[in-house]
Amino acid sequence: MKRPLLWSLVPGLTLFSGCTVSPKKEVVKSADKLPNVIYIFSDDLGFGDLSCYGATKIQTPCIDSLAAQGVQFMNAYASSATSTPSRFCLLTGAYPWRYDNTEIATGNAGMIIDTACVTMADLFKDAGYVTGVIGKWHLGLGGPDGPDWNGEITPSPRDIGFDYDFVIPATVDRVPCVYVENDRVVNLDPADPIYVDYNKKIGNWPTGKENPELLKMKSSHGHDNTIINGIGRIGYMTGGKSALWTDEDIADTIVAKAKAFIDSNKEHPFFLYLGTQDVHVPRIPHPRFVGKSGLGVRGDVILQLDWTIGQLMHTLDSLGIADNTIFIFTSDNGPVIDDGYVDGALEDLNGHTPMGIYRGGKYSAYEAGTRVPFIIRWPYRIKPVKQDALFSQVDVFASMAELLGHNLQEGVAPDSRNNLSVLLGDESKDREYVVQQNLNNTLSIIQGKWKYIEPSKLPNAVSWVEMDLGNNPEGQLYDLSSDPSEKRNIARQHPDVVKRLSDLLDEVKSRKK
Repeated sequence: MKRPLLWSLVPGLTLFSGCTVSPKKEVVKSADKLPNVIYIFSDDLGFGDLSCYGATKIQTPCIDSLAAQGVQFMNAYASSATSTPSRFCLLTGAYPWRYDNTEIATGNAGMIIDTACVTMADLFKDAGYVTGVIGKWHLGLGGPDGPDWNGEITPSPRDIGFDYDFVIPATVDRVPCVYVENDRVVNLDPADPIYVDYNKKIGNWPTGKENPELLKMKSSHGHDNTIINGIGRIGYMTGGKSALWTDEDIADTIVAKAKAFIDSNKEHPFFLYLGTQDVHVPRIPHPRFVGKSGLGVRGDVILQLDWTIGQLMHTLDSLGIADNTIFIFTSDNGPVIDDGYVDGALEDLNGHTPMGIYRGGKYSAYEAGTRVPFIIRWPYRIKPVKQDALFSQVDVFASMAELLGHNLQEGVAPDSRNNLSVLLGDESKDREYVVQQNLNNTLSIIQGKWKYIEPSKLPNAVSWVEMDLGNNPEGQLYDLSSDPSEKRNIARQHPDVVKRLSDLLDEVKSRKK
């Protein structure tokens, strides 16, 4: 077996590869009648944010229609309560907490996933699919010193199985505020090169801290570095004016690129991995959605997200390929309300509950951190059903391999398990266990009705968000069947269950990468 390559998340830091590396295996299989696959990660969407999951203050008809036509999971989990690790886990089939520097990536981070790693994109590509990634990436670009924004950016998604990429490098609240398409910054003027720094101010562009009068949306914490489009960002940049995105147009741009990819590949199977900006901060809806939700800008961008899904569904219908397209919609982690900007999200909730009945949210070890909407539609094969089985996004990789008739080699997707029958709604069988990860890498494990959160001496709060992270010096145990809101820690009443789950978690943690 190959030794993992070494890459750097930021200059001066090294990490092991994104997963254990095995030789890439060629799949020999006819492309006839293979289903197209679209996997959509929304961003910071809560279990309670959609009307098909019980929201009453907002309506999401397109996503509701998707759910009504497919398998709607009620007990599905992202692997992590933050973005980068959840995306890493999906594409590698490996728990990110096993590896260094898989936490929330900066905007100039080097590529996190080793180019020798077999990714889910490799799986599809080797099976004869055209593969593409569009939208939010947030898994680093470039080598150990980060990307060369003014030249060819390599390694990139095209080095880990994707034929085409059009990506937001990190998050929209981080610089540089540009798109990258097939390894080049879009619309960059060579005479106006881009420079980025996350440690000190670079250039003379105004910042939110120095020039708050220039802001159209003020920060509540952080987000006071370089101002782009009237919004303070994390990090400093200068140059690249012709390449800067317009925030109000991001959803439209992602949809247009996705439609073009689908249309150009309608004659043969394709895999599209799409990351939306919505509903991450800064929440800047297109004018046609402003004020339409009655819940402020956070509600408006949920409507924009619903429109995005509707546009893609309509495209599949118009091309006559919807029936044999697997369409998966989910979120990378749970919701957060105030995540750094004074945008009225809290004041305008109007009784809406993004977390549903669950405790915590983005960043947290509690249920709302990782319990997320998860819907899969495949009209050719799937019968509509609500799925109550315990399920984790980590299993998508191995399940897709089973669908394609591909036997994964040892070391590929090491933490992923074949759960295809559950994914397609054929049976409702709980995963043996689900592991969750919070911001601080505190781990939880769910088995049956029980949830155990390991002890942690780390702080239970962070400076930039009011969130109960779930860190506690004592272990926590909850009976989710009677206490889904995790109000009663019953660890002392059930020491036998605590020991069993603690031992199981230790066993999972001790497995080789």
